[in-house]
Amino acid sequence: MVVARTLPDLDQLDAETLRALLRATHEQLLSHQDEIEHLKLLLAKLRRMQFGRKSEKLERQIEQLELKLEELETAKASRDSQLASVSELSQKPMAQRPARQALPEHLPREVKTYEPKVDACPDCGGHLRRLGEDVSEVLEYVPARFRVIRHVRPKFSCATCEHIVQEPAPSRPIERGLAGPGLLAHVLVAKYCDHQPLYRQSEMYAREGVELERSTLADWVGGTSRLLNPLVEAISRHVLATAKLHADDIPVPVLAPGNGKTKIGRLWTYVRDDRPAGDMTPSAVWFAYSPDRRGEHPRGHLRSFRGFLQADGYAGFHHLYDSGQIQEAACWAHVRRKFYELQVAHASPIAAAAIERIAALYAIESEIRGRPPEERLQVRSTRARPLLESLHQWLEKTLSQVSRKSEIAAAIRYALSRWRALLRYSEDGQPEIDNNAAERALRVVALGRKNYLFCGSDNGGERAAAIYTLIGTAKLNGIDPEAYLRCVLERIAEHPINRIDELLPWNMPVEPQSPLTETHT
Repeated sequence: MVVARTLPDLDQLDAETLRALLRATHEQLLSHQDEIEHLKLLLAKLRRMQFGRKSEKLERQIEQLELKLEELETAKASRDSQLASVSELSQKPMAQRPARQALPEHLPREVKTYEPKVDACPDCGGHLRRLGEDVSEVLEYVPARFRVIRHVRPKFSCATCEHIVQEPAPSRPIERGLAGPGLLAHVLVAKYCDHQPLYRQSEMYAREGVELERSTLADWVGGTSRLLNPLVEAISRHVLATAKLHADDIPVPVLAPGNGKTKIGRLWTYVRDDRPAGDMTPSAVWFAYSPDRRGEHPRGHLRSFRGFLQADGYAGFHHLYDSGQIQEAACWAHVRRKFYELQVAHASPIAAAAIERIAALYAIESEIRGRPPEERLQVRSTRARPLLESLHQWLEKTLSQVSRKSEIAAAIRYALSRWRALLRYSEDGQPEIDNNAAERALRVVALGRKNYLFCGSDNGGERAAAIYTLIGTAKLNGIDPEAYLRCVLERIAEHPINRIDELLPWNMPVEPQSPLTETHT
C-alpha cells in the first residue's frame, strides 16, 4: 500500500471525511503496533532458543554416519538375540563371529570360586578328588575403574565311580557375553541418561586401555533392551492403573530408510505421580515411540485408561474425551507461558497482571501439596474458585479492549478456549494445576537429542523409549538408575516372567556397588 507523505489540507475537509481519515490512521497505527509486538516476541523466542553451532559441517556428517552405523548394529544384535531363543545359535561356526580378543592383562582380577555344595559323590557317597577346573572371564565395570572377574568352577570326580561334580556356570545377562551387569548398566545409562553415544563411549574406554568397539557396545545395547522388555511392560501396566495421568510428547528425528534423510518420529510420555495428592503409590513414567504424531497412537496407548488426563491442547488427544471415560485437565503452566513470553518480549502490563493472578493460584497449590484429595478440593473450592471466576471476567473484559490481531489477544484466547478444562483441577482433589510432571520427564529426551542428532530407525526409537522408561522410573523413586539397572541385570536372565513385578524399582533393595575383594567363594 502506498501512503501519502503529506497530509491533505485539513481545513478543506468536511467533518465526515476528517473522521474517516482519523479512523484509517488509527487502524494503520494499530496494525503497525501489532506487527512490532509480533516481531519482538519472535526475536525473544529465537534468542532463548539460540545455542552455539559448530561450523565444521564435515564433523557433523561424520557423527551422523557413526550414529547410523551404531543403530544398524544395535538392531542386528536385537534380531540375533531373538533368533537365539528359537534356534541353536551357539552351534554356528565361530568363523561367522568376529574374533574375540583376550581381556587386557593389566586389569585387576577378582577370583570367584564356586565349590560344590557336597563333600561326597551324590550318586554313591564316594570320596571326591580334584579333577581340574573350568575358568571363564567376564569384563565388569566398577565405578571409575574396570576390573576382570574370573569365575572359577573346580571339577571333582568320584574316586569310586568317576562321577564328575561341578557347580553350574553362573548365568549372564547376554549369553556368552563378556560384559557383566555393571558394565551393561553403565553403557545404557551413559547413552540414554548421560547422552554419550556409543562411539564416544568407545573412545573413552580406549583411554583406559580397554578396546571396546562400537559394534560390540551396540550388540550389548540390543541384547539388554530385548531382555528388559518384560519389565518395561510391567511399568506401563502400573502407570495406566491410576485415576490421574500426565501425558505429553516430543519430536525426535529418525533416519528414513533408503534415502539417508530424517523424518520426525514422536516419543510419548505418560507419568503416574500421585504424591502431590497424598498417595504414596510408587511413581513411574512410561515412554512409547511412534513414527508420526497421528491421534491413533495415544488412543492405542490409553485404551485401558479411565480418569483424568493432564495434557496440552494437542488435537490428537481430543477424541479421547468423547466417551466421558477420560476427562481433560488442562495445564495452567501453558497458559502462564504465553503471558510470560509477552512480558519478557516487551514488558506488557497486561501480561504482568495475568502472571500475577495465575501466581495466586499456584500459591494456594503450594500450601496443599501432599494433602489428601478431599482436603485439596475443599481449599480449591473456597479459595481458588473465586480467583478463577475473577480471572475469567478480567480476561473477557481485557480481550474486548485490545486489538484482535495482537499477541496479547492470542494469549487470552488461548486461555478462554480451554477454560472448561482449565477449571477441572478446581472441581476435584486428584488433578494437578499443571502438566509439569510430564514436561520434566521429557527433559532427558530434549538433552539427548542435541548429542544423538537422531535415532537410527523406528526400532532405535522403541529401544530409546524402553530405556528411558526404566531410567525415568528409577529417578522418580529416588534410585540411582545405574545401580538399579545393575541389580536388575544380575537377576533378570533367570527371573520367572510371572514374577517380573519383583524387579520394579520400588520392590528391589538397590545398594551401591561394594568394593571388590580378591577372592570370593
